[in-house]
Amino acid sequence: MIDELREGYSEIFEAPLLQEISEVGIFKEVSEGHKFIEIGDYVRSMPLLISGAIKILREDGEGDELLLYFLERGDTCAMTMTCCMGQKKSEIRAIAELDTKLIMIPVQKMEEWTGKYKSWRNFVFKSYHNRFNELLETIDSIAFLRMDERLLKYLRDKVKVTNDMIVQNTHQEIAYELNTSRVVISRLLKQLEKLGKIELQRNRIKVISL
Repeated sequence: MIDELREGYSEIFEAPLLQEISEVGIFKEVSEGHKFIEIGDYVRSMPLLISGAIKILREDGEGDELLLYFLERGDTCAMTMTCCMGQKKSEIRAIAELDTKLIMIPVQKMEEWTGKYKSWRNFVFKSYHNRFNELLETIDSIAFLRMDERLLKYLRDKVKVTNDMIVQNTHQEIAYELNTSRVVISRLLKQLEKLGKIELQRNRIKVISL
């Protein structure tokens, strides 16, 4: 685990902290689609991503989901950190977007390392800042962008996170994550196909130009 840690975090954390993480952290490999944090769960540990990607979602009172942001290599989730440190139930759902490797850090170490290691403190503050900006971007897209623009942004984000021009999602799955209907998504995807930006295939979308 220490080698994988160094590969992903050697430029962020000093050697003694990397060693502590390797001693107390729990290494996990999860498959695409694995749900490892659910709304209402108590969060006992914080994830550090080694590889892969995780999508973070919220749910409204009617059970509809909204995609907030993606976590990638070198990221952690500020909302998870907040729940850990406040011993609160999770307000988000975390699902592996790709096959993912991560290290789970016990909650009791987070506060200890904040006082002990400057690099950890900077990492926590930077994570809060990055996730806050992503949340603002999500709010802005809902408030100010038309649904076709939100769909384009969604596809761009998917391509960036997966590093794959094929988006492996059905129209219904996209509708769930954008909190709209499948009919609307299908209509907008057809329009994008006519414009030559995508090619619709069975249960997936080939991105040509965005």
